[in-house]
Amino acid sequence: MDTLQTEVLVIGAGPGGYAAAFYAADLGRKVVLVERDPRLGGVCMNRGCIPSKALLNAAHLVDTAREAAHRGIMLGEPRIEVDKLRAWKESILTKLGQGIASLARMRGVTVIHGIAHFEESRLVRIESAEGQRYVRFEKAILAVGSRPALPKAFDLGNPRVMTSTEALDLPDIPPTLLVIGGGYIGMELGSVYASLGSKVTVIEALPSILAGADPDLARPVAARARKAFAEIRLSARVEKMTTAGKQIRVHSEFEGRKLDELYDRVLVSVGRVPNAQDLGLENTKVERDEKGFIKVDERMCTADPDIFAVGDVAGGIMLAHKASKEARIAVENLAGEGKAVNRDFVIPAVVFTDPEVAWVGLTEQEAKQQNRTVQIAKFPWAASGRALTFDRTDGLTKLIVDPETHRVLGVGIVGHGAGELIAEGAVAIEMGATVEDLAAIVHPHPTLSETVMEAAEAFFGHATHVYAKKAG
Repeated sequence: MDTLQTEVLVIGAGPGGYAAAFYAADLGRKVVLVERDPRLGGVCMNRGCIPSKALLNAAHLVDTAREAAHRGIMLGEPRIEVDKLRAWKESILTKLGQGIASLARMRGVTVIHGIAHFEESRLVRIESAEGQRYVRFEKAILAVGSRPALPKAFDLGNPRVMTSTEALDLPDIPPTLLVIGGGYIGMELGSVYASLGSKVTVIEALPSILAGADPDLARPVAARARKAFAEIRLSARVEKMTTAGKQIRVHSEFEGRKLDELYDRVLVSVGRVPNAQDLGLENTKVERDEKGFIKVDERMCTADPDIFAVGDVAGGIMLAHKASKEARIAVENLAGEGKAVNRDFVIPAVVFTDPEVAWVGLTEQEAKQQNRTVQIAKFPWAASGRALTFDRTDGLTKLIVDPETHRVLGVGIVGHGAGELIAEGAVAIEMGATVEDLAAIVHPHPTLSETVMEAAEAFFGHATHVYAKKAG
């Protein structure tokens, strides 16, 4: 078979990969996009962000129905049809995948479904269902993502031990579910299964859930989860798991006690690892760090000048929007459109638990670790009329402010729809806004966005809907 020639080769069609391929094509480059899955979209769309949010929305509807009675709305106990729910979730993924494929065709991007392996720095071999073929390129972008970590001690070869990938397929609603890991994936999926009817227990080795978030923001999530879950065990650890008929026997330690319990399913949620192996990188100059992530410079270029890497595989925080931003930086550099660099961009983080948690910029916890003096302003959602209208007053909006310049250094929000609100914080930090700016901007009433303005007003001690002393 003849070798296919292209200017830009992109390996991986997730948020970093297809964003890179489309941008390169928009700049007039001939692009080949390689994806091992039959559907474009990568982990985020097929086994991560999108299916989890679909199921979280379904879980929210169940919770809303159960909580409606005190409003005088009698809906009765929801009945879950798992097959129908799974089909609805899959229909979303199919529609989005088709949309990405259509955009690739419109841009003239050649899509090849298969597994890529570097033969040398400018040549890859692709193994596909149609057979073997080769692609020679001028520049390449690696956007192959990451996968759930599954420690050997937990890998029993039993489908009842799941990672997020299997959990999102919604095989059934187990009567009992153990979630190992109280990070954002564990808490999100744990809440889905709890709402659908599972008795959920969480075991977390650290003394708190959502370790990356400020305690102020994690606290309302923990409070609601303790009501929804059977139990949350902090500073605990799983020592051993074995198959026990149609269940999993779990030996754990908690508060000095040795526990021996049976669960119908176990979800292992202890982090993610890069998909940087089996790519033939040893045939290039690409280098990896001790954890397996591909090393890149500020231009997203690897040690091989013809190969770039973006997204999860390049290390750092593992977020889809971070991958998309890095993709544009890589393309601009390989296309010679400028000297774009991956500076310290403001990258918002969102945890889609109930309530949602979102933060951007400096956190109070980070400020303490850096011995940095900051001032804090808070607005409790108990004082928000909008929050009261849907009975979710467990939220909080928090500003981290430089005491000398009054620049907004960080914004944290916990509450209903926090992920939709955090972008205002990102804009404020990126544009160098001061807390005076946020206080002066007219926000619509009644909305949750007002909590940002009122937190800024609280900094000066004159928030309308809460009594607050001036910060500092």
